[in-house]
Amino acid sequence: MALSLLALLPLLGGCEGMLFAGLNTTNARSGIEQRRNITFDPLRHLALDVYRPRQAAHAPVVVFFHGGSWVQGRRQWYRFVGTALAAQGVIAVIPDYRKYPQVKLDGFMQDAAQAVAWAREHAAALGGDPADLFVMGHSSGGHIAALLATDPEWLAAVGMRPRELAGFIGLAGVYDFVPIPAYETDMLAMFGHDPEQQLRAEPVHYVQGQEPPMLLLHGTTDREVDPSNSRSLARAMQARHEDVELRLYPGVGHSPLLFAMSRPLHGHAPTLQDILAFIRAHPGSR
Repeated sequence: MALSLLALLPLLGGCEGMLFAGLNTTNARSGIEQRRNITFDPLRHLALDVYRPRQAAHAPVVVFFHGGSWVQGRRQWYRFVGTALAAQGVIAVIPDYRKYPQVKLDGFMQDAAQAVAWAREHAAALGGDPADLFVMGHSSGGHIAALLATDPEWLAAVGMRPRELAGFIGLAGVYDFVPIPAYETDMLAMFGHDPEQQLRAEPVHYVQGQEPPMLLLHGTTDREVDPSNSRSLARAMQARHEDVELRLYPGVGHSPLLFAMSRPLHGHAPTLQDILAFIRAHPGSR
C-alpha cells in the first residue's frame, strides 16, 4: 500500500486559487441555480453550497466531500463538481467540515453526518428526493463518505442508517490503510498509533452486508492513493454479495480523475459519465 497522502499538500499549496479558478471557469453552466454559504451547523460555523437544476423535481441528491488529506481544502474550490452534476439533473451539496488539527476523526465525521442529515431534511424543498440521496467524495473526502456508508455509528447519531443511502461514490478514496506507516505522522495523530485503534477509521473494516450500493473509481497511475484501496473495498463488498462496481482508468492519476468532471479540460477519464450512469441505475424511490 502506498498512501503518500501528505504529497497532496504541495499540489494544493500556493497555486490552488488559480488551479481551481480555471476549473470552475471552464465549467460555467447555464440553467443552474447556485445557493452558497448556507449554514447547516451554526454552533460550529459550518456552511454548504447547493447546485441545482432550476427546474428540479424529485431529482437525485449527491453530498460531495472534498479532499485535502483531512487538513485543508475549501468547498468553494469544487464548484466545478457541483455545476457538472447540476447540469445533468442532479442536485449537488458541497459542505464544509472541520479539519485536523482542529479536530480528529470524531470531529470531521460528525460534521459529515450533519451535512447528510441537512441534505435529507431539505431535499424536497430543493426539488430533490430525500430517498434518492448519495454520498460521494474524492481522496480523503472519499474516506469520509465511505465511513458514512460502512460504519453505522456516524449516521445513527443523526437518525439515519447507511442502508438508507441510495449509494456511495468513491473517487480515489482511502479505504484500506491499517497499519498506518510511521512516516504518515498526521494520520497517526488523527487516527492513533495502535493498529486496533486505527481500524476504527478504516472503511473496509466495517463491511458487513448492510451497505448501500457502491461505485469505486480510481486511476491506475495514482501515486497519492494507491488503487489497491478501491480494489480492497470492492473485494470486501463482493465477499458479502453486495452491489459494487469498480472502474479503473488506465493512465489516470489522482487529481485528473476528479478534474475530468470539468470538461473540456482533463477529459480523458469518463468520470462524470460513470457517476451519472451509477446514479441512474440506483434510483432510490424513483
